[in-house]
Amino acid sequence: MAYKEKPIYAELSYKVGGILFAVHNENGRYRNEQQYCDAIENYLKLYKIKYEREKVLPISFIGEHAGRNKVDFLIEGKIILEIKAKRMLEKHDYYQLKRYLVALNKKLGLLINFRDKFLHSKRVLNSLAKE
Repeated sequence: MAYKEKPIYAELSYKVGGILFAVHNENGRYRNEQQYCDAIENYLKLYKIKYEREKVLPISFIGEHAGRNKVDFLIEGKIILEIKAKRMLEKHDYYQLKRYLVALNKKLGLLINFRDKFLHSKRVLNSLAKE
């Protein structure tokens, strides 16, 4: 018998996914990250979804410069949304999001590359989060 668990933040993830697809359809594949983030922000405002843009992570070690690490979006205080516009995602993109999840103690991050012909949302989980 297969074990089935409801996806983390299923309803909110679905809404965010709809926004991401709309932004990709309207703006295509060849804009920069900030342009995609601006478009996403407009939709979040339109649908009255609470968010923080470019949220600064806390300092993680002595000597680190404050404000160096920022998440693109923190949606409803639950989901970290990391936007990319590059040829292909690399391992360090996943590691970056994982580091953000741990630093903010969040369960779910979505990694999106708008350069892809078809938009795919990569879900990255933090099993250690105690939200």
